[in-house]
Amino acid sequence: MAQTIHWAYAEHHGFRLLLAKSSKGLCYVGSPGEGLVEMQQHCAKRFPNADFVQDQQALREYQYAIEAWLGGSRETSSLPLDVGGTEFQHSIWQALQEIPYGQTISYSELAERIGKPQTVRAAGSAVGANPLLLFIPCHRVIRKSGDVTGFRGGMELKHHLLETEKD
Repeated sequence: MAQTIHWAYAEHHGFRLLLAKSSKGLCYVGSPGEGLVEMQQHCAKRFPNADFVQDQQALREYQYAIEAWLGGSRETSSLPLDVGGTEFQHSIWQALQEIPYGQTISYSELAERIGKPQTVRAAGSAVGANPLLLFIPCHRVIRKSGDVTGFRGGMELKHHLLETEKD
């Protein structure tokens, strides 16, 4: 039997993000400006033959959480997440969730936090593979030099999030 993936958009401050939810929880947050094709390609890897159903109500709580974060709320979410990935990716994504609001760390610090300082590049790849922008705050990782680079959600959103969290 095919899995049903519910999807809807969350919009705030000019950013429009596509959200997708499986029966277990949020499984995807798209990049601003990207649409159904990006989400379907991502979800097809984990949920082959999935049926995609637009459903604002099924994603309402997630939409509220994103709108709050983009508006500067410090609240963390305890909403259910459905994240695929490898054991290594899970360790990186867990470490990302432990970065306090308003703080940033480098890729090397991230690798050190999981007890594998030699895996800086792999840590960077895991950050880039994060399917749940904002819910897993990969925007809080910057270069050791302090340069703000690379973000699947785009640099405009990353700068917005970092500036919002700084205040």
